[in-house]
Amino acid sequence: MGDLMIEARDLFEVHLPVNDLDKAIEFYRDIVGLRLAHVVTTREAAFFWIGPAGNAMLGLWMAGSGPQSVTLHTAFRVSLADIVAAPGALRSAGITPLDFNGRPTDLPVVLAWMPAAAVYFRDPSGHLLEYIAMLPHEPRPECGVVSWRVWELMNEGAAGRVPVRAAGASDTKGMSGDDCDSG
Repeated sequence: MGDLMIEARDLFEVHLPVNDLDKAIEFYRDIVGLRLAHVVTTREAAFFWIGPAGNAMLGLWMAGSGPQSVTLHTAFRVSLADIVAAPGALRSAGITPLDFNGRPTDLPVVLAWMPAAAVYFRDPSGHLLEYIAMLPHEPRPECGVVSWRVWELMNEGAAGRVPVRAAGASDTKGMSGDDCDSG
C-alpha cells in the first residue's frame, strides 16, 4: 500500500457543520472576510472561496445535511491527471473510490458550479476524503454534479477542453446530466 502515487499538493477544502446557516454565512463573509461562492439551499450548504476563486474553499453545512450523511470531510488538491487516475490507483491500494453520492465509481465526478473534478474515498477510520482538481472551463452551476463523461461531452470543442481521457470514459456510472445538454 506504500505505492499510492497520487500526490496531495495542498489542502483544498474543509467542511464544517453549523447550527444556523444564515448566521454562519454572515460571520464568515462579514467578520472573517471570505467571499461567498455558492449556496445550495436544497442541501442547506454554503461555500466560500479562501483567496482567489479556485484556490481553497470552506464549506458550511447545516448539521446533518452533508453529502453521504457526513458533516465533515477534507479535500486535497491534486493534478487533473491524478484525478483521472485516482479511481484505479485507489482500487489498486484496496480502497473503494466513491462518487459524490457515496457509490463506488471508476470515474471522477464534476462539481459544475466550480467547476472541479473530484473522487471521494474513506480513510481506515471512516473519514471522508476527496481528491480535487479545478477545471479550466466556465462554471455551470445549473448542472449540479455530473459524471466525468457528461462533462467531457458538454465541453467537447470548447477552448478549455480537458485533454485527459479516463479509461472507461463512456460509462456514466449512474450520474445524471439531465439538467445540462452536451453542448
